[in-house]
Amino acid sequence: MKQLFKKISVGVALAGAAGLTGAALAYSVGARINTTRSIPVGLYWTSPSLAVEKGAYVLFCPPHLQVFNEARERGYIGAGFCAGGYGYLMKRVLAAKGDDVAVSADGVRVNGVLLPFSAPKAVDAGGRPLPRFHATRYILGAAELLLMSDMSGTSFDGRYFGPINRSQIVTVVSPVITW
Repeated sequence: MKQLFKKISVGVALAGAAGLTGAALAYSVGARINTTRSIPVGLYWTSPSLAVEKGAYVLFCPPHLQVFNEARERGYIGAGFCAGGYGYLMKRVLAAKGDDVAVSADGVRVNGVLLPFSAPKAVDAGGRPLPRFHATRYILGAAELLLMSDMSGTSFDGRYFGPINRSQIVTVVSPVITW
């Protein structure tokens, strides 16, 4: 019985090592998994040759700002390898150079059009006040992007932290399979 248990243990260890090696290899060649509701949950592929433009899904490093320190402390974003110890975030580019952005209680407008699911929440699930990007009319500069979710009203996104500089974008990501 001990021999059987030993063989099973070795088999499980080898399978685990092979799985980790496979995951590391997939990551190294561009596979990324999104588990949040900011963009569709699923498997994505990094696409550095694609343009960072409106409608694109992007992977970015948050800038080292207090709003992101607080977000990490509260668990809205994870720890990771970006400056400031932040983890990568995935969002959709919903506004870019020259777009007119306004944020009010009913939501975010880009060029006068109300974005779906964009009404800022006053407090998070724990009852803590949320930050808010205040803009009655903000024209995005050449290097600015508004990164948001267009499918979740609870995403920690541009309605709370405002525009992001293009230099924070790591890569465009393309969906492979989502669910």
